[in-house]
Amino acid sequence: MTKQIIAFDIGDKRIGVALSDPFGEYAVPGDTYFRTGNFQKDVAAISEIAEKWGAAQIVCGLPLNRDGTESVQSEKTRRFVKALEEASGIPVCFEDERFTTREARNDLIAMGVSAKKDKRKKSVDSLAAAYILESYLDRMKKGDIMKEEQNNYEENESLVELIDEQGNTLPYEHLMTFEYKKEWYVALAPITEENEDSDDDEEEVYIYHIVGEEENESLETIDDEALLDEVFEEFCKQYDDFEEDEEE
Repeated sequence: MTKQIIAFDIGDKRIGVALSDPFGEYAVPGDTYFRTGNFQKDVAAISEIAEKWGAAQIVCGLPLNRDGTESVQSEKTRRFVKALEEASGIPVCFEDERFTTREARNDLIAMGVSAKKDKRKKSVDSLAAAYILESYLDRMKKGDIMKEEQNNYEENESLVELIDEQGNTLPYEHLMTFEYKKEWYVALAPITEENEDSDDDEEEVYIYHIVGEEENESLETIDDEALLDEVFEEFCKQYDDFEEDEEE
């Protein structure tokens, strides 16, 4: 027998759950957790699920763009996973989840699962979590699981590339993805040749409103100046708190 492994497919509204068999040979789809909108409550609930099943390892799907680069959803997932690891005390690793939701949906259609919205969504999430876990188990059998996964992220975590309306790819430094009044925002600093070589502590910060869900997310400018001031003030507060935590 091997250690119990649990996998989560983390979405904005639902989190799919899957478990390994006692021998770590295959993945079994579990339940789907419906998020409450309260970040800490959701983290606590997922931590409780992992503890309930006696998990010694947690695997979470990491949403990436098709070309393998990270997205806003990637950062939101990493934020949730970091809180989950702290709450549960169980080690967490990531597994590329590209195309898992699509594969799960296609398989459900092939199996003739009811097209009723709630039933289909619940099944898709848990099956996607099972695909994530199967991918992890396959790599574990081949000896491909590397502890450097998190270290590789830390080396490149601040680089974000966005495509503007003209199709131009623009590099930014990711400063923070944060929540304010139940809406999500991202703070970015443009990377140019001038500011890369500059020692000036003052840097330009762009704050965008995140709209849409997961694969359909996009960034919008905040046209309401009063709201922008509020959001910027909240960013400064959370960013200062984050830096204090890092120093500690």
